Amino acid sequence: MLQVKNVEKYYGNKSNVTKALDRVSFNVDSGEFIAIMGASGSGKTTLLNCISTIDTVSAGDILLEGENIAKLPSEKLAQFRRERLGFVFQDFNLLDTLTIEENIGLALSLNHENPREVKGKVEAVARKLGISDILEKFPYQVSGGQKQRAACARAMVAGQSLLLADEPTGALDSAASKNLLEIMTGMNRKMGATILMVTHDAYSASYGGRVLFLKDGRIFNELLRGDRTRSVFYHEILDVLALLGGDVSDVI
Repeated sequence: MLQVKNVEKYYGNKSNVTKALDRVSFNVDSGEFIAIMGASGSGKTTLLNCISTIDTVSAGDILLEGENIAKLPSEKLAQFRRERLGFVFQDFNLLDTLTIEENIGLALSLNHENPREVKGKVEAVARKLGISDILEKFPYQVSGGQKQRAACARAMVAGQSLLLADEPTGALDSAASKNLLEIMTGMNRKMGATILMVTHDAYSASYGGRVLFLKDGRIFNELLRGDRTRSVFYHEILDVLALLGGDVSDVI
């Protein structure tokens, strides 16, 4: 589904250049749940921003289902993000003045889809995530867990190809983090969602099926979970983080 080929990203000018990404290459198959880890400054958020087209690459290619998104003209980017990418944010980014139903279907409405079709798609994804009973409520009227589910529903409602999450549990307590990760795991396994998640947290990363570790803008290591338990995988992730060097507390 996703191919990242020799991607490089530079910031600054000729007298002071920072290389944030250094020939990064990897593939993502449809239905995978991948975590990207690394210390602060390793390039993980820059990589996600390039994949999401929020930032541009300095060199290399990023292909989503065969289309080189690194070469998309600027006038097509907004529509591409709405139709092909889903986003899960730390603070959900739900609009208080819209109902849960309106929040979930916002991208579809912005694409001028038929209101009846929008309603059908919203109701279908709401059923799968168990929030059909709150569609007429506003965000301030529902629990944090319901907001999480609504945010995930919005990320998947249009049948987006790829779900991107940047530190989705960063602002949550342990119970809420576990809830969100279980929701995302369910979306991956039951709905076939392909997920790419940047995280500094080994516990969060252990929910994925594969973990990529970045160091100094390069892929340092890779772990596959296989049929191992999440607990065993978690401790293997910690072992790799220790090999990354520096203060391990920066990344766990």
